[in-house]
Amino acid sequence: MVFLVEMRFCHVAHAGLKFLSSNNPPVSASQNAGITGTHYTMTNGGSINSSTHLLDLLDEPIPGVGTYDDFHTIDWVREKCKDRERHRRINSKKKESAWEMTKSLYDAWSGWLVVTLTGLASGALAGLIDIAADWMTDLKEGICLSALWYNHEQCCWGSNETTFEERDKCPQWKTWAELIIGQAEGPGSYIMNYIMYIFWALSFAFLAVSLVKVFAPYACGSGIPEIKTILSGFIIRGYLGKWTLMIKTITLVLAVASGLSLGKEGPLVHVACCCGNIFSYLFPKYSTNEAKKREVLSAASAAGVSVAFGAPIGGVLFSLEEVSYYFPLKTLWRSFFAALVAAFVLRSINPFGNSRLVLFYVEYHTPWYLFELFPFILLGVFGGLWGAFFIRANIAWCRRRKSTKFGKYPVLEVIIVAAITAVIAFPNPYTRLNTSELIKELFTDCGPLESSSLCDYRNDMNASKIVDDIPDRPAGIGVYSAIWQLCLALIFKIIMTVFTFGIKVPSGLFIPSMAIGAIAGRIVGIAVEQLAYYHHDWFIFKEWCEVGADCITPGLYAMVGAAACLGGVTRMTVSLVVIVFELTGGLEYIVPLMAAVMTSKWVGDAFGREGIYEAHIRLNGYPFLDAKEEFTHTTLAADVMRPRRNDPPLAVLTQDNMTVDDIENMINETSYNGFPVIMSKESQRLVGFALRRDLTIAIESARKKQEGIVGSSRVCFAQHTPSLPAESPRPLKLRSILDMSPFTVTDHTPMEIVVDIFRKLGLRQCLVTHNGRLLGIITKKDILRHMAQTANQDPASIMFN
Repeated sequence: MVFLVEMRFCHVAHAGLKFLSSNNPPVSASQNAGITGTHYTMTNGGSINSSTHLLDLLDEPIPGVGTYDDFHTIDWVREKCKDRERHRRINSKKKESAWEMTKSLYDAWSGWLVVTLTGLASGALAGLIDIAADWMTDLKEGICLSALWYNHEQCCWGSNETTFEERDKCPQWKTWAELIIGQAEGPGSYIMNYIMYIFWALSFAFLAVSLVKVFAPYACGSGIPEIKTILSGFIIRGYLGKWTLMIKTITLVLAVASGLSLGKEGPLVHVACCCGNIFSYLFPKYSTNEAKKREVLSAASAAGVSVAFGAPIGGVLFSLEEVSYYFPLKTLWRSFFAALVAAFVLRSINPFGNSRLVLFYVEYHTPWYLFELFPFILLGVFGGLWGAFFIRANIAWCRRRKSTKFGKYPVLEVIIVAAITAVIAFPNPYTRLNTSELIKELFTDCGPLESSSLCDYRNDMNASKIVDDIPDRPAGIGVYSAIWQLCLALIFKIIMTVFTFGIKVPSGLFIPSMAIGAIAGRIVGIAVEQLAYYHHDWFIFKEWCEVGADCITPGLYAMVGAAACLGGVTRMTVSLVVIVFELTGGLEYIVPLMAAVMTSKWVGDAFGREGIYEAHIRLNGYPFLDAKEEFTHTTLAADVMRPRRNDPPLAVLTQDNMTVDDIENMINETSYNGFPVIMSKESQRLVGFALRRDLTIAIESARKKQEGIVGSSRVCFAQHTPSLPAESPRPLKLRSILDMSPFTVTDHTPMEIVVDIFRKLGLRQCLVTHNGRLLGIITKKDILRHMAQTANQDPASIMFN
């Protein structure tokens, strides 16, 4: 986490912008303290008042100061200091008048207002997406003539002509075969429904990828890898903008309805973060401070998971465990509140008509027994193996997509994947189902009112009454048929999910992973159930499973398998257990869930410690220092810093003997994002650090607003202007844009400490000195490159493209 070290150095002598501007990939954030070994030192080059203006002789701040360029990293320390100064200024004025007191109260409550608005919008959009996706999914099979906006289930709710066995059939609902050729049964009807299913699937997929390509390229994918990177301080302009929100909301419905092997839960986190970003611009406290804005985004990601799974507490833990980089205590409270508001709004909309927040809410009444831990752990092993396989296969495919011509035709790829999915999915009833409905069916326990083929057991004819807990029974023909279909569905889902995640439509991974685990779990659950029924006299069953008792719940195995597979792919632990617990509403099953999820993480970590989101961050080359990754090598700062032995010398500025032309030439001839300022070439004593963009803005502004500033004007970074000949042009004083306290380490500082400092303070770069003399610079890119080299990876793989 950032700011684990208490920062007592906010009195900086500059208001100059602390970001790096060039065509090169970004480095990292901030440089506000000096370090020598493990001892922190601080120099202050001016007072607070001296930092209020960019140029000593200007009365107005320069436009553009305080913002960051695209694909650059924010300066966490500077943003935190800026917020503290703003807070002091508001507190000092609040007693002056009633208006100032009102402004102070508005500022204090703006955090709660922005998360309230974010929660309201997230809940409303999630309800809209759920309703629209359900309707469009059923549109592939038919249409409701009595009310076109009803899906299949709603169409038959009010019908008096449905039967218990065929409760989904009613005169108001017409399949496409009935409408087009007038046949409800037979081979002609089957073929016509098959053709219409493929037509609608391809139409939805084509429309989705076209909208993404034309209007909002950032709307594709899950969004969670990019949100993790943004929360770590990276700037990706437009990723959380209005167009992205609008297109992602529309295309998410289309992508889910197309039947592709993807889910809407991951993209809902992106949708919620878009809402949080847009609402943060209504409040100056967040619109002008990138670090504060990321607190809102952390709360928004919690709201996104809250509405995705109906799990407010799980959403908060997901934000804390999986996506957030900086998570102070007040963000925890606001995340909790945003998740609460979002869940409340979704519950008010009631998109599924079952008074639940998700489609596959279940409740189990049968306790689990100690022996069952063994199959639960086996499901955990399967989840870990699935996760390791999926990450490697999907990353290999995505890398191939990037490096071949296939990646240049995203629309064609989506059409091909959608066509293959639709053609293979239709014949199998379990793959034809919407994935959320499939999970619901797999989770559901077999009661007396269930008509699914998964519940086609041979009933005891001597049973005199219907009870809630039906005893274990021998499987019928329908169950064995369903197992074969589920095995085929499992293979289909595994293969298609590998090729679907990463295509240019909104695509979440939570639901496909849960579906794979739920299928495997249900198969294992039925196997254990039948084993207990036919061999109840075995010692493992004899003590607790009597004849005629309801011992095994196959739906519980499906739930545990779903959690294990999702854990294997994402490597989530605590938040995942809480999410699944909130789905089922049963505290009794936390131990099986914990055992399966922890096993899946251990097995997955044995093949590689990265989860799917970290793997995609590395694939895309985002500058992300993962706090979970350990650095154990014994290198020193001198081994990593630039310049190296054969490199040209470090480009530096001197404090008072360079002209405007000299600095402009250096800016034009180099692509560096900032320049150390030294006393002289001979002494190499460090004075401070000036950023490329600050220099450019300051010089351009001075030429426009100050008379006498020409190319031969002397630039002075010192406190006092040196004496110049009378005929010399007017000097340009740029001390106010100079960072007088750049973060420094000595050349003998272990890289383990340097990496830790970069992670915890969110640094952009630090300077390397020896006895106060400047030796070189270490940027975040240098650290990522060095970590890739020590892990025997290609250092070029971390370059952002």
